[in-house]
Amino acid sequence: MNGREILLGVSGGIAAYKVADLCSKLVQAGAHVSVVMTEAAGQFIGATTFEALTGRPVYVSSFKPTEHFRGEHIGLAQRAELFVIAPATANFLAQAAGGFAADLLSTLVLTATCPLLVAPAMNCEMWAKKSVQRNVQILRDDGVHFVDPGSGWLSCGQVGAGRMAEPAEIIVAMTALLDHKS
Repeated sequence: MNGREILLGVSGGIAAYKVADLCSKLVQAGAHVSVVMTEAAGQFIGATTFEALTGRPVYVSSFKPTEHFRGEHIGLAQRAELFVIAPATANFLAQAAGGFAADLLSTLVLTATCPLLVAPAMNCEMWAKKSVQRNVQILRDDGVHFVDPGSGWLSCGQVGAGRMAEPAEIIVAMTALLDHKS
């Protein structure tokens, strides 16, 4: 990861707390990490957490440029070697599969040319829905890489598939994609 430029997208799910650990591990491994959060993600974890971990601003809006005055959706996409979205909620997967540019994160999916790795997280009944699985298949067919969710206890109190992969699993998948790209 040393010296690699990672774009880390955080959508609004309870598993966002795990992404702070992922972000920390990436920075400790020498990666340069830029974080993009959806508005909903901010309901689960604060931007200040990621700013402290990365030493960089957190990007939330396409309309208030922080760094790239021609648009964060262009500058961040051009800089990234790998784009990781964790957690990827059912809503985010639907937006991405449909090609919607509803916010900065979904717009970046449309502008980024680097590999995209997605780590879904949601309730087990949501994960099992045909519509969600159809969106996952559309994204796979479009060349998006996945670290599938695991099974276990979910924050809703249910047990089943839908638990976001652990940061270590995501890093293994990231490393494989970066090694393949090199």
